[in-house]
Amino acid sequence: MLNKNLFFLLCLFLSAGLTAQEDDIMTESSVPDEYRYLDGVVPRSTIEEAPVIQYEHLREADVVWERKLWRIIDVREKMNMAFRSPHKPFFSILREMAENGDVAVFDDEFFKDPLTIDQIDRKLNRIDTTTIFDYDTYEEKVTVVRNTINWEDIKQFRIKEVWFFDKEASMLKNRIIGISPILDEIDPDTGELKYSLPLFWIYYPEAKDFLAKYRVQNDNNDLSPMSWYDLFESRFFASFIMKRSNTLDLRIEDKFYGYDREGIDRLMESDKIKAELFNFEHDLWEY
Repeated sequence: MLNKNLFFLLCLFLSAGLTAQEDDIMTESSVPDEYRYLDGVVPRSTIEEAPVIQYEHLREADVVWERKLWRIIDVREKMNMAFRSPHKPFFSILREMAENGDVAVFDDEFFKDPLTIDQIDRKLNRIDTTTIFDYDTYEEKVTVVRNTINWEDIKQFRIKEVWFFDKEASMLKNRIIGISPILDEIDPDTGELKYSLPLFWIYYPEAKDFLAKYRVQNDNNDLSPMSWYDLFESRFFASFIMKRSNTLDLRIEDKFYGYDREGIDRLMESDKIKAELFNFEHDLWEY
């Protein structure tokens, strides 16, 4: 009788172990879709899980020198091709953050005039009127159309940044403050450029947490673990300086305007400002 009870208990334990093993087996139907259908060989989670490094604490007394600069990033330059990648253009990321209310959107570069959701919608979607000829009635009808600004309409981005000398660290540092897409206004009659204005401003220190979740397309390595946050922090983009802080708030193009060599002189002035920053840091030390 005792042997029968032991045999029964042994069979019970064996059946329970086999049932547990069957529960642990992952069948094809139990695998989540995001892991079953991969656009690659392994799931990509490096960008999503990478932490954003916060700025170190900075006292006002430690900043002994400061200068603001405004830069233009032209997406038509070879080094800036990632900004117009059709997979996820940079303007589409800014548009998504603005429309979803992820970050505050401002109408000015001083971040004093925030835009509402309705104001953002009016900036991103223009309401125009067009005349359509009706061949049935032989009459012209005025129709309201909604023109959406897409990433192909944005050729440039404006960056506002601050260069400062940190006395505590004895280093010349820089921080990006704001990013703005530039929209070109074209004359419909002549097709020529009338003017270019910032569409809106996004406060970069607030947006960097969201920019860190979007991967930058790399022609040399499709699995390159670089986000838009990494690109801006490492300054992996080509740009030229359009203005530096000055008493009259003049841009470089305001100083060189109205003659044949104005374009060359503007680029030379931009390089001159870069050289001044380089020389300022080196002049602080003795060798």
